[in-house]
Amino acid sequence: MSETTKLLLLRHGESTWNLENRFTGWVDVGLSKKGIEETRKAVELIKEEGLSIDVAHCSLLRRSLLTLHGVLDGLDRLWIPVKKHWRLNERHYGALQGLDKKETAERHGAEQVHLWRRSYDVPPPPLALDDPQHPRNDPRYSMLAPDVLPASECLADVVARMLPYWFDSIVPDLRDKKLPLIAAHGNSLRALVKHLDNIGDQDIPLLNIPTGIPLLYELDEEMKPVASRYLGDPEAARKAAEAVAQQSKA
Repeated sequence: MSETTKLLLLRHGESTWNLENRFTGWVDVGLSKKGIEETRKAVELIKEEGLSIDVAHCSLLRRSLLTLHGVLDGLDRLWIPVKKHWRLNERHYGALQGLDKKETAERHGAEQVHLWRRSYDVPPPPLALDDPQHPRNDPRYSMLAPDVLPASECLADVVARMLPYWFDSIVPDLRDKKLPLIAAHGNSLRALVKHLDNIGDQDIPLLNIPTGIPLLYELDEEMKPVASRYLGDPEAARKAAEAVAQQSKA
């Protein structure tokens, strides 16, 4: 059997808006106290596994950056290369950003909110171009062509904008026999897992990725998974994923 390559995925620790059960998207919020603790726990799990991270990738959003910094600091790996890119950002939730998930479900109906939140190809209502939350009005995206910046996204849109980064930036690290850590978000990681595990469009709504628990992949020479698992207690990961699924229940 040929040697496998390892890949480590990590959804950022609980954010302040995760705690408040709000749609966050590209709004730049920080970590809650629980999120900081989840980051420390992720460090322990990675140490217990004996993994040595060689390079890191993260989004341009604070909760991803703070999680990555906390993990690398805890592992004494702050010196490794870190690549930041908007293509790893969370899904843009359009006009839903900032709204309470449960209240939104009560107002629009649980079925409609589930469609906006979990369907593969139905985006939420978009932001207006002059809305202060639109990425065109954020200086961190000023170098990008305006037509690539979303006013709203479905998961299919996230897959389309994330995969070029996977092929152009992460795969070369894997081919170079490095162990990358990707610190990102629930939906940008769902998009990557969909690609890696070849999950169908109808099945991807059932996938929930918990905060702060590292997900380890072993890949063959074709970058296809031969194994994957959450580090630590499998039951704890299952319960954490179930908690994500319950967030928009009215």
